[in-house]
Amino acid sequence: MSTLDATRAELALVVLYLNKAEARDKICRAIQYGSKFLSNGEPGTAQDVDKSTSLARKVFRLFKFVNDLHTLISPAPQGTPLPLILLGKSKNALLSTFLFLDQIVWAGRSGIYKVQIVNKERAELIGRISLFCWMGSSACTSVIEVAEIARLNASIKKLQKELKQADKHKDELYLSKLQKSNERLLSLIKSSLDIVVAAGLLRLSPNKITPRVTGGLGFITSLISCYQLLPAAPKAKTS
Repeated sequence: MSTLDATRAELALVVLYLNKAEARDKICRAIQYGSKFLSNGEPGTAQDVDKSTSLARKVFRLFKFVNDLHTLISPAPQGTPLPLILLGKSKNALLSTFLFLDQIVWAGRSGIYKVQIVNKERAELIGRISLFCWMGSSACTSVIEVAEIARLNASIKKLQKELKQADKHKDELYLSKLQKSNERLLSLIKSSLDIVVAAGLLRLSPNKITPRVTGGLGFITSLISCYQLLPAAPKAKTS
């Protein structure tokens, strides 16, 4: 493959990545929380960027609650234990509620509607409820990932015994399970940090979880999300 062909292939992956609304949302999220880290809650350019980016991101999430609503009413994968099914449905319900309420907050802040029933105080209350829902969904995700990692580790150990003296690093099933375990571990780290981010946004512990801590952790989880959305590179052809 020539240098030009390689460059075209790489640019095609970048275009594919940026064409995803979810990817653009996570890039904006990184900017938002990076600005929050820099501002540390103090007025200035960084705080203005934080607020404007936060409002802009809500546009990317228009009607996104339908995705989790669909997953909520869809059957769970066969073989999934009942506790994990219930946790998964709870996560979908909480995340869908968060995204739905977030749309109301966006409509109020953007001035789309101005009615007495949704005044500033009620809009703030709706915003707090939505953040609690997000925190709950992140907690459910963390528990699910811990359980799934434990299941995968048990499966990997069983496979290792079956392979015995064979080179496990050449076994596709073993490598596939190991990759899934690593992906779930990364997801566990992200969801655990997001719980702290939500607590920071809710100001549940303002002395410990400062705007700078919230911004720093939010920036890290944003980068993790951006990484998780990367398209798989095409496999090189072998002659």
